[in-house]
Amino acid sequence: MGSAPSARAEARSASSSEAAAEGGALCRSSGAVDRVGRLPWLLGVPVTYWGALDTHGFAILDRLRAWLPQTRSLLMDRQTLLEHRERWGMEDRPTRAALTRLTTDEHLLYSELVTDGFGERIRLEQERINWDWAQARLASTGDV
Repeated sequence: MGSAPSARAEARSASSSEAAAEGGALCRSSGAVDRVGRLPWLLGVPVTYWGALDTHGFAILDRLRAWLPQTRSLLMDRQTLLEHRERWGMEDRPTRAALTRLTTDEHLLYSELVTDGFGERIRLEQERINWDWAQARLASTGDV
């Protein structure tokens, strides 16, 4: 038995260098935002965040931008929310935090969620978005 690196360590190393050169995807819990933000290979490269359309989704985006200000959101907008009204859920404990790193449109939507402008504690989880609709929307905006 040698001291070969684990497959997991090799995959992490390969994915880090490949992602820096070609782009990559990160999928993790909200608790990982600060760890992800400290990854040196993400500095200066385009970063896209796709989170739930709820107050905590915007809070996570705001936290990520503290580390990676170049981060842009994906499908976290009014059109996406309103197109999926039948798929809305209810957020357990919405935040009312002052978020300073959102774009104007993101902040307007966040404010409407905080004040229950669409209904009480509205939440649209990203996995509930109609995938055919999302693909068409991304193709129409050039994000595919």
